[in-house]
Amino acid sequence: MENRGNFAFWSLPVDEVLQNLQASPQGLTRDEARRRLEQDGANRLKASRRSTSLSLFLAQFKSPIILILIAAAILSFSLHDPADALIILAIIFLSGLLGFWQERGANRAVEKLLAMVLVKATVFREGAPEEIPLEEVVPGDVVLLKAGDTIPGDCAILVARDLFVNEAALTGETFPLEKIAGQHPAETPMALRSNSLFLGTHVVSGQARAVVVRTGRATEFGKISEHLKLRPPETEFERGVRRFGYLLLEVTLLLVISIFAVNVYLKRPVLDSFLFALALAVGLTPQLLPAIISINLSHGARRMARQKVIVKKLSAIEDFGSMNVLCSDKTGTLTEGTVQVHSALDVEGRESEGVLFYAYLNAYFETGFLNPIDQAIRTHRLFEVSSYHKLDEVPYDFIRKRLSILVARDDIHLVVTKGALMNVLSVCSKVETAEGRVEDIHLYEEKIRDRFETLSRGGFRVLGVSCRDMGSDRSIRKDQEKDMTFLGFLVLFDPPKEGVSETIQKLRQLGVSLKIITGDNRWVAAAVSQQVGGQTPQLLTGEDLRSMSEEALARRANEVDVFAEVEPNQKERVLRALKKAGNVLGYMGDGINDVPALQAADVSISVDRAVDVAKGTADIVLLEKDLGVLLEGIREGRRTFANTLKYVFMATSANFGNMFSMAGASLFLPFLPLLPKQILLTNLLTDFPEMTIATDRVDPEMVEQPRRWNLAFIRKFMVTFGILSSVFDYLTFGVLLLILQATPEQFRTGWFLESVISASLVVLVIRTRRPLFKSRPGKDLTWTTLLLIPAILVLPYTPLAVLFEFHPLPPSFFLWIGGILFVYAFSAEIVKKHFYRRMASDRVPNP
Repeated sequence: MENRGNFAFWSLPVDEVLQNLQASPQGLTRDEARRRLEQDGANRLKASRRSTSLSLFLAQFKSPIILILIAAAILSFSLHDPADALIILAIIFLSGLLGFWQERGANRAVEKLLAMVLVKATVFREGAPEEIPLEEVVPGDVVLLKAGDTIPGDCAILVARDLFVNEAALTGETFPLEKIAGQHPAETPMALRSNSLFLGTHVVSGQARAVVVRTGRATEFGKISEHLKLRPPETEFERGVRRFGYLLLEVTLLLVISIFAVNVYLKRPVLDSFLFALALAVGLTPQLLPAIISINLSHGARRMARQKVIVKKLSAIEDFGSMNVLCSDKTGTLTEGTVQVHSALDVEGRESEGVLFYAYLNAYFETGFLNPIDQAIRTHRLFEVSSYHKLDEVPYDFIRKRLSILVARDDIHLVVTKGALMNVLSVCSKVETAEGRVEDIHLYEEKIRDRFETLSRGGFRVLGVSCRDMGSDRSIRKDQEKDMTFLGFLVLFDPPKEGVSETIQKLRQLGVSLKIITGDNRWVAAAVSQQVGGQTPQLLTGEDLRSMSEEALARRANEVDVFAEVEPNQKERVLRALKKAGNVLGYMGDGINDVPALQAADVSISVDRAVDVAKGTADIVLLEKDLGVLLEGIREGRRTFANTLKYVFMATSANFGNMFSMAGASLFLPFLPLLPKQILLTNLLTDFPEMTIATDRVDPEMVEQPRRWNLAFIRKFMVTFGILSSVFDYLTFGVLLLILQATPEQFRTGWFLESVISASLVVLVIRTRRPLFKSRPGKDLTWTTLLLIPAILVLPYTPLAVLFEFHPLPPSFFLWIGGILFVYAFSAEIVKKHFYRRMASDRVPNP
């Protein structure tokens, strides 16, 4: 439905905007909001991807091969054997039902997890502020905005205070833009509409109240994305799955077309040959791969949630496990994140009540960017400031790294500035001594810098405090931060977290190196790094980065432990250099200035308490900002990837071997080695143990190092174990035909038993690189296999045998088949041992 905000709202007074939207400054009622949500649709750029049960069930049959098989079975129903056709359709239905049941459970589990980390907006409902999911915001909603909030739609500003917005995602403009209430001509370009806010942007500092005019695809951002039809970049995991699928498709098509052609050439019934070839294709195609991946990842997401790690993008689990470099700020990750005021010092380095008072004055009246430093100053000591009132503010930003407050007391208008010491020092021309004299700052610059370095080397964070009499001015601008008087130092302390050194050591043992990227000065960053890492770090500063080429940075990046004094846009450049050097990169950030780096990383990590825009950008959200939590998440990610690869190995070993054998046997046997319905039943029964792989145990060595998709390794595995499987299939053929003189019905029954049981047993062998008896499989896999084998053995003696044309076998058949299966399992163990040894000696990287 068309969005109701289809008018040039930036050109109208706010009263008219509200009137057009049939809204008020007090917001909407809940009933009205619900009605508009139904009418205008959810606040999304694209339709919801949530699947209904019916669509999820039908998706199990979307494979072209399955659809052709269904059509062929229906044709067979009318022309040939209706009983066989019904059985084939029933098996296809049961197989789809199995995939649907598992995948629906996986999807529901993931939806519950995602609900835990929804980005929300604060809107007025029934006249009172209320937090709602971003998707439920509707035109006419009045929203409250503060630093770090995501703009929930295209909005008209009602009231703004020191509001600066980053519109880089929409306009490409790097610097935050100031926004105020007002009007512009209708023809004003979007980038110049200072009274408007846009979806896809976020608040850097200040506060505002705005009315939402457009949502979803009706917004400016929605129109652009609709035109471009942008898709998210393919992850390495998704690329690996796609390439693996192509490999199997090539082999399947070649084999199936050849077998169909040969059977027709041998003058066998065309319809039977076609059904046989299609059944072969179903057996060869790992149609469960999407479901297995979905189940594995959802199980992994649930296990990670127990470790307080919420996965928003399931494919990020693999990248999380493959990650070998983690970049992070130090505050709150390596340190406690609870900033404490250590001392306030004058220019001579002595304790100063005046410096602490002016710092308190600045923090007390600050209303822009809420941060722990101001909170620490306000709680460290209380001062009586009722005689002061605030006139104006220049909010903190990440370019100036300063915050200025203009306050008035009687007739004195005073601007107080605090911020990064060097940035404050750059706007000072004078200094106040301990005796209260004001002197030229050049006489003290060297002394100030030396004290700053000494304090920083001790791991303290040092801010500068300055002031200036503004005469009768009642407002200030950024360019008026000049000719100030330096008052002294505010010394802050953020102690390292307990146990963080051990955690970093464990990360190293897992093959993950930690790199600190921080805006703090080089000495503080180096001191903290040494405290938690136990060694002198290699360091690079933002100033160094400015003079380095991209190639030089890519060569140097791997060696550097700490990137200090970096600006927000430089973080993204560092990450690109590390990726160019061949790393799978994680970035952990929770602030507004971390967003570009989060977007550049292979796997972006934030925390539940992060600003909305950081939490919304992240692939993974931690419920605790703790490297220990991250450590467990990495292990779970690797376990999930290991179990996904197990299914890949299963699909490329016993299943492939059986199908190759069946194809070959059909060329020299005067009858079909298995009927189409028997092939499909084989495929269905072997699905059961494979479905449990998501809950399988993973050997410790599989989580010790990052692992990535390696198609060359998988291809060699497929050939090696496929050939081994086929060797024992042909041995079974020889025993059945030459020794036991089996009839066609006995041959099919005997080989069906051997095929299903061998496929189930080999799962236990290839699921681990260790000897079978040294790696205990998961409970679900064990019980499924133990129950499946006796069920298969008694199948020829049940009423189902008539439907599937199985015949009872004499005891001697079972003895021979049992012997073959035992030798096969033993041989698979030997081949596995030599295969992994050869791969290691050939230096072929394991996935």
